[in-house]
Amino acid sequence: MEAGKTAGLFGSAPASVRVRAPGKINVSFRVGPLREDGYHSVASVYLAVSLFEEVTATVSSEPGTVVTVNGQGSLNLPVESIPLDATNLAARAAAVLADLSEDSTGLLLDITKRVPVAGGMGGGSADAAATLLACDALWNSGFSRDELAKMAAELGADVPFALVGGTAVGVGVGEQLTPAISKTPLYWVLVTSAYGLSTPEVYRTLDELRLRDGTEPAAPPEIDARILSAMRSGDAAALADLLHNDLQAAALELAPELADILNAGTDAGALAGLVSGSGPTVAFLAASEAHAAELAAQLTADGLSATAVHGPVHGARIVNDYIA
Repeated sequence: MEAGKTAGLFGSAPASVRVRAPGKINVSFRVGPLREDGYHSVASVYLAVSLFEEVTATVSSEPGTVVTVNGQGSLNLPVESIPLDATNLAARAAAVLADLSEDSTGLLLDITKRVPVAGGMGGGSADAAATLLACDALWNSGFSRDELAKMAAELGADVPFALVGGTAVGVGVGEQLTPAISKTPLYWVLVTSAYGLSTPEVYRTLDELRLRDGTEPAAPPEIDARILSAMRSGDAAALADLLHNDLQAAALELAPELADILNAGTDAGALAGLVSGSGPTVAFLAASEAHAAELAAQLTADGLSATAVHGPVHGARIVNDYIA
C-alpha cells in the first residue's frame, strides 16, 4: 500500500464492516475416484442453513491482520482450537483481497462462531466468504460478486457457496456452482460433537475403505434429479429417502460413536439423518418447524448438543457498516 492512502480511506469509507455468512448441509454428497492431482471429483447439493458466522473487519493503523474469535449460541463450540495466525482461512481471504486492492490497510478481524468447528458444515469457509465481502466494502475495492467468487474458489471448494447461499449444485471439487430453485423451507436438527474431524483424513479413510472393499467408482459422480425436485417442492418425506453422503462411512470409521447419534435421531422421530460433509456434525431432517423444535428438545434431553435450523437462507451479506 502506498503511503498516505490510509488517511484518505479513513475519511471516505467505513472504518468497520460486519458481514454474516451461513453454514451449509450437504443434502447429497457423491465422491468420485481419487484423481491424479490428489483431489476427488464430487457432485454435491448444498443447502445454506440458519447458522451464521459473523465477521467484523475493522481498519487498523498497524500493518497485517489480527484475528480474534469468540463463540456464541447453544453449541459450546471449541473456539480455542481455531488458529489465529496467517493460516486462518479468514486471514488468508483478507490477504488475497489485500494483494488486489489499491487501498488495503492493516486489519482487525473479529469472528463470531456459530457454525460447528471442523464439523463438516463449512464454518471456516463462511468466515472466508464473509471476510472477502467485508474487506471489499472496507477498502472500496469495487469487485463484483463474480470476481469475489473466483477469489473464493482459490481459498477452498466451499467458500464460493458461502458467498452465494440458497441451494446449489456443486461439481468439480465442489466449487463449480449452479444455483437451484428451492424456496420452500426445509427444517433440520443439527447434533454437534465436542471434537472435529480433519477433512483430508476423512477423504483418505474413504479411499482406504474403497480400496479394501473394491468399491471405488469408475467415473465422476452425478446428482440425482429427484433430490432437486423434492427440495424445490419442499417435500421433506420424499427427500428423506434420498439423503446420501459418500463420506459418512469414513466418518463412522474414524468416529464410531456417530452411529449411536444417528440411531438416537431416528429413534426420536427424525425423517432421516446423515453425517454432514466430512462430519462429525449430524443433520436430521424434520417434517416441519414444530417437529424440528420437538426433535431438538428430545435429543437435548437425551444429553446431546442439538439445535434446530432451517434452509435455504441467503449467502454472505453486509449487516452493518459505519463511518468512524
